[in-house]
Amino acid sequence: MIRSSVTRHVARRLVLLLPTLLGLSLLAFGLLRLVPGDPAEVMLGEHATAEQVDRFRREMGLDRPLPVQYARYLVHLLGGDWGRSIKTGLPVRTELGQRLPATLELGAAALLIACAVGLPLGILAAYRPRSPAAVLAGEGTLLGVSVPLFWLGLLLAHLFGYRLGWLPPSGRLGVEVQMASLVQVYGLEGTWLAGPAGLLSNFYLLNSLLTGNVAAFVDALRHLALPALTLSTVPLAVVVRMTRGSLAQALAADYVRTARAKGLPERRTLLGHALRNAWLPVLTVVGLQLGLLLSGAILAETVFSWPGLGQLVVDRILARDYPVVQGVVLATGLLLILLNLAVDVAYAYLDPRIRYE
Repeated sequence: MIRSSVTRHVARRLVLLLPTLLGLSLLAFGLLRLVPGDPAEVMLGEHATAEQVDRFRREMGLDRPLPVQYARYLVHLLGGDWGRSIKTGLPVRTELGQRLPATLELGAAALLIACAVGLPLGILAAYRPRSPAAVLAGEGTLLGVSVPLFWLGLLLAHLFGYRLGWLPPSGRLGVEVQMASLVQVYGLEGTWLAGPAGLLSNFYLLNSLLTGNVAAFVDALRHLALPALTLSTVPLAVVVRMTRGSLAQALAADYVRTARAKGLPERRTLLGHALRNAWLPVLTVVGLQLGLLLSGAILAETVFSWPGLGQLVVDRILARDYPVVQGVVLATGLLLILLNLAVDVAYAYLDPRIRYE
């Protein structure tokens, strides 16, 4: 029953995926054209002649009416062609494949820090409301959601990167470290695995583990530490507060008092009864934080020169590189839709009472 209900819900969400992405593409296309500035003039510079500007517009199709430009973009998009960058001439999918793994790696690391610290701290604060953990959960989380990410990032980079020299203040990998791709190590050139393996190679931590490059793994982890710690502050604070509130409410419920009156061990009461029923609100918050991490990554990537989607979209908005910015918006929207769908599926398996009809 649960499996059939979830299958129908997933099928409905996937059917709605196409019109959602269509609306997102139209919104991104329209808003980008409202940004002041001409891509031809920005790319060619202020010393370009009028003839050079006109020729560039014709070559890029920017001289055509906006409805025609959008129709052509949509036709190519439905055919799997996301367009080419105005700035570099590379396919948009190639640029996304180079930058998306960096953002996913940073977001996953930040979420891992938030959950690894936030969940135990929230549980301890709810179970011991007068302990130092409860004070930290109250005051510390308020500070965590109040401190601007860009200021915290600059502070951490200055302190640990420049003053103490413990961690790299910018970049993703040291210039002295060699990172061999999976295609090179395993000789996958010319095979159908070259595409997926090439994408996996841009996940530096995973690539270094699969290729046995310990030095690259350690260096990539050191570069990841400061931006991931900066990006994790807001989701960490939210996870702590939600875990504490949800578990405190569950501990005051009748079924917990009944379990204690029956003489069940306190650990079993806490983990098997209270915490099990407090998971759903926490899971909701974690799912929402995944989307916020992608938006917050713009600030963290800019501060730490992290070559991900956030830094890419800032650079290309300034360059009026319409195809790349549209590709980033679509890729991010698709990723958020799939993540929310995964949270919905997890709901049904964590709580059998939930039905998607």
